Amino acid sequence: MSRPIQIVILGASGDLTSRKLVPALLRNFAEGSFPHPVQVVGVSRTDKTSEAWRTELSEWVAPSLRDAWEQLAPSLHWLRADAATPEGITTLRRALGELIEGVPEGCRERSGRLFYLALAPALFGPVVAALAAAGLLTCEPGDGDGWRRVVIEKPFGTDLPSATALNRALLTHLREDQIFRIDHYLGKETVQNILTLRFQNAIFEPLWNRKHIESVEISVCETVAMEGRRGAYYDTAGALRDMVQNHLLQILALTAMEPPGSLHADAIRNEKVKVLQSLRPLTPQRVGHDVVRGQYDGYGSAFGVAPGSTTETFVGIRALVDNWRWSGVPFLLRTGKAMRSRFTEVVLRFRTPPIDLLNGPTPENVCPLRPNDLRLQIQPNEGLKLGFLVKQPGPGLVMRHAELGFDYHQLVGEGATPDAYQRLLLDALQGQATLFIRGDEVEAAWGFVDGIREGWAQADPPLHGYAAGSDGPEAAGELFRGCEGTWSRGP
Repeated sequence: MSRPIQIVILGASGDLTSRKLVPALLRNFAEGSFPHPVQVVGVSRTDKTSEAWRTELSEWVAPSLRDAWEQLAPSLHWLRADAATPEGITTLRRALGELIEGVPEGCRERSGRLFYLALAPALFGPVVAALAAAGLLTCEPGDGDGWRRVVIEKPFGTDLPSATALNRALLTHLREDQIFRIDHYLGKETVQNILTLRFQNAIFEPLWNRKHIESVEISVCETVAMEGRRGAYYDTAGALRDMVQNHLLQILALTAMEPPGSLHADAIRNEKVKVLQSLRPLTPQRVGHDVVRGQYDGYGSAFGVAPGSTTETFVGIRALVDNWRWSGVPFLLRTGKAMRSRFTEVVLRFRTPPIDLLNGPTPENVCPLRPNDLRLQIQPNEGLKLGFLVKQPGPGLVMRHAELGFDYHQLVGEGATPDAYQRLLLDALQGQATLFIRGDEVEAAWGFVDGIREGWAQADPPLHGYAAGSDGPEAAGELFRGCEGTWSRGP
């Protein structure tokens, strides 16, 4: 037996552990992705046995993974402890030591440990401080055996001051290379493929700029509303904090970034930070013109929502990136709950040819046809589509829209695309930080979002209602100016 890796899930009684984390670990285990044996320790104040926890988790195991589960299950252990207290951390330290003592001599020392904080955000700082005080986070830079890493779920702060304070608190006890701020959208194949599509294909990169692209749309639309008890959390966050600050701005940064000098994590993250820092701040005057907020009809009656709540369930933004590549190109961001369909995509709309040879000059007040766009589909189907015009067979020059497409399911088969958490957990275990968010990225994103929130507080723009199951408030369509087009309706 070789040296084991210990994975500690703090707050393991939540749905995240049973629905995402353990299934992702199991799939990696089944595929032989772990270089060493693993010991998984779930920590929570809930009183149960390891056997009871394994029984609960087994209900989430797919039939095709049953054999792998039987092998992995004995390595899953439950520990009742309060990670926010010194006593709980002492109990954890002792349990981790006892598990190591259970492996053969010579494999016990310098085992890597990954601490996954599936906790309330308010506990991130205190728990890291307690782990550090107990000596559980101490390791040397570049230590390939006895490494210590901490994965932190969103939300990472609620505004720029709180995010800055949390970064400072974490960096008191950890180095930046030990902190893995997770955004599961970055684990999706199409998001990762943006870099390959742009920088490994000569047919795309020369066109990826203001000379050829007229606008960029990023949409994250959801059909879910406030089912269950989600309303209590969502009413304190809203679409701007819950989705724009992390998911949408991360996709924007990857779409707009300059070519990195290498594929090293910091080389890529350096370019992403430059994009976020180049976002033009939205003043209170511009917020009313370039941001639309909405709330679906019936939101106020959801469980946990405060009476008369003005929390937005939809937000549309017309953003500008003030740099050489993108000057003047609008980035149109949209996200909403209770929408008509569920999809996430990036649409790059190319400029029109200078002259329409078939129809001659475009009459005044008539928008010329925009035949070309590139759609990066992130969910539910992962792939891309390139739109263009072709001549319809037969007499005359009758043009029709056509598409060239690529679907990941066609490449690897249905269900073969790895879950985002599967990729991200494996990267965290291997110390690969490319798909995780650096502290200055978080702060740059919050700086942009806080400008919008300040504008709402000062100008108090209207909160547009929209019907559940619709495409959102009609006012959002006004974020497209002139002949720029309209919002995508998805796949």
